Amino acid sequence: MPNNYRPFTTTVLGTPRIGPNRELKRAVEGYWAGRVAAAELAETAAGLRRDTWTRLKDNGFDSIPVNTFSFYDQVLDTAVMLDALPARVAAIADPLDRYFAAARGNADVTPLEMTKWFDTNYHYLVPEIGPDTVFTLRPEKILAEVAQAHALGIPARPVVVGPITFLTLAKAVDGAAAPITRIDDVLPAYFELLDHLVDAGVEWVQFDEPSLVTDAINGLPELAEAVYGRLSAVTRRPALLVATYFGDPGSALGALARTGVEGIAVDLVEGDVAAVAAVPELANKLVVAGVVDGRNIWRTDLDHALGTLATLLGSAGSLAVSTSCSTLHVPYSLEPETGLDDNLRGWLAFADEKYTEVSVLAKALRDGRESRAAAFDASRAALATRVTDPRLHNEEVRSRLAAITDADVTRGEASTRLDRQQAKLGLPALPTTTIGSYPQTSAIRIARAALRKGEIDEAAYVEKMRAEIADVIALQEKIGLDVLVHGEPERNDMVQYFAEQLDGFVATANGWVQSYGTRCVRPPILYGDVVRPQAMTVEWISYAQSLTGKPVKGMLTGPVTILAWSFVRNDQSLADSANQIALAIRDETVDLERSGAAIIQVDEPALRELLPLRDADKPAYLNWAVRAFRLSTSGVADDTQIHTHLCYSEFGEVIGAIAALDADVTSIEAARSKMEVLDDLNAAGFANGVGPGVYDIHSPRVPCTAEIAESLSAAIKAIDPKRLWVNPDCGLKTRGADEVVASLTNLVEATQQVRAGL
Repeated sequence: MPNNYRPFTTTVLGTPRIGPNRELKRAVEGYWAGRVAAAELAETAAGLRRDTWTRLKDNGFDSIPVNTFSFYDQVLDTAVMLDALPARVAAIADPLDRYFAAARGNADVTPLEMTKWFDTNYHYLVPEIGPDTVFTLRPEKILAEVAQAHALGIPARPVVVGPITFLTLAKAVDGAAAPITRIDDVLPAYFELLDHLVDAGVEWVQFDEPSLVTDAINGLPELAEAVYGRLSAVTRRPALLVATYFGDPGSALGALARTGVEGIAVDLVEGDVAAVAAVPELANKLVVAGVVDGRNIWRTDLDHALGTLATLLGSAGSLAVSTSCSTLHVPYSLEPETGLDDNLRGWLAFADEKYTEVSVLAKALRDGRESRAAAFDASRAALATRVTDPRLHNEEVRSRLAAITDADVTRGEASTRLDRQQAKLGLPALPTTTIGSYPQTSAIRIARAALRKGEIDEAAYVEKMRAEIADVIALQEKIGLDVLVHGEPERNDMVQYFAEQLDGFVATANGWVQSYGTRCVRPPILYGDVVRPQAMTVEWISYAQSLTGKPVKGMLTGPVTILAWSFVRNDQSLADSANQIALAIRDETVDLERSGAAIIQVDEPALRELLPLRDADKPAYLNWAVRAFRLSTSGVADDTQIHTHLCYSEFGEVIGAIAALDADVTSIEAARSKMEVLDDLNAAGFANGVGPGVYDIHSPRVPCTAEIAESLSAAIKAIDPKRLWVNPDCGLKTRGADEVVASLTNLVEATQQVRAGL
């Protein structure tokens, strides 16, 4: 047990790391391209860490998280810390190149799989644990960040993914048992880490265990008590803070409290404060109370949050104020958002504003509400305008939703639809296509920037985008694809593009958050009732179709994905918001069909993402999520083919829902998992068309013809060729033009070879 540890009062569980202006993205991509040296990349990283820590210290935080910085992903960082990279990656000599090869692959190495971090839009790299995996501590990164922080006078609290969460998120390979069975093998590395941290002068260490708010495996509370009983029994160690977030830990909270850990962090935005207050063993613990929402952008009701904290005062040994989870999931600051109206701006809090809220609440808890009266008055005034603002309640859309019946979410029998569609389209066996987007060229980015700056007008911008569309159509015809797309040059992002055209949404100027690696997005803000003022895509798709005799897919984003990849209003249910978006997408599909589109793709890559973390809550979510998709796609005739696309996920838990979407064709990420998803689809009785991705677009590798043919042959063993489509794993906007041409040329050639053998 540590000697003389001091409870802290004001903190946050983690911070953004991409930089307020995406400095890390540019530095890392510059390193990949050979423009930035490793030393320069390290200098950029050090500067970003310093600025973040200083900001927190200036807000009065007396414990500051470190080791939350990452060049790509914190789960990958943990695999590196445990020396648990697969052999194909571990053989690379240079540590930084080895790290990035695990993240994104290279010409010779396939990367780790990537999937969603619990129910967020952040992606992590899935560790691979084989029978020969040996865990050996490599603490250099953590110790270097601690040393940097201490040199700056920062009260550093290193943050590490805990052993339970690391193993429950990992994947067994090469016939190994479930990774969680290796808990006894991995714990010695954590014991050793504690010893190193004492030597480094660390007073507190935070182990992140969000898996404890899930039903990932049976017996999690008992496992938590056993694991943290052993970790807290180490005689030479810092004080231990176990952080649970994204939900209520349930009985795992009491299990942790019965161990010797000194602190437990609880999410009181998603969790139940009464349940926390009822755990008697917390009377001798530091409770880190997450009363400020770390993953959404709404201003905190300070009166309510202070009341929540007051509820815990008699239950906890000591109390610290924090965000509910890391602020990795929100933008840096509201300061650049000068285009927002006063009401809307007043409802929001990004990371910097949340730090201020945490500080205000900590001081009010210590000195009384009156000591921060101005902040509480401002909170009340801003929140009051959300009740009266007319944009939040549109009676027309609400009446329309109230009138929806089961007939509005139903199409004809799938087999009948397939016959009619095939007669209309006349496609060959194993039709080839892509998911939607093509590379965002420098010409596209220059034109978009020129429009934004007023250097060109809308008409000139449209002409430039039409030229890009014409080039993409010509390229696809030259390569020999069967079903074409327009390439989406006019779209900045698959969600933001639609949100900017729908009432009830607003886009930010600089609200960037990390999705994965260097991939950053600006989630729009859904603040009011959703209305589609006019058609959003018809003009672009109609123009593309006019250039070719082959079918061109209409490309839309589905209601669940728009919801998941936005910051969503917290004053009504997710189901109500999803249905409002679904009506807007339904109107767009009908208009596309009228314009002549024979195939319409409505993407739902986030279907798995919003799945609740507790099993009991999953059926209700899947019911309304499936219904929202079907509401958006059931307004068209049976001879119009509806496609959907899913990616970035472990699909096993939602296979039944994927089938229930009743899309005519479902394209699905499958390359990194070696087509494993097809067995799940078959087990669920999936009978419609399916396009398992035959190569991974998230890697810079160009797959050879033989490799794609092998993937396609594996797919044919699981799926009737009459139902099989051929496509990449995902959209191509992040890839280079040369990579795309080479990869798609090989895809078409491989398909022709396999067709010949049917």
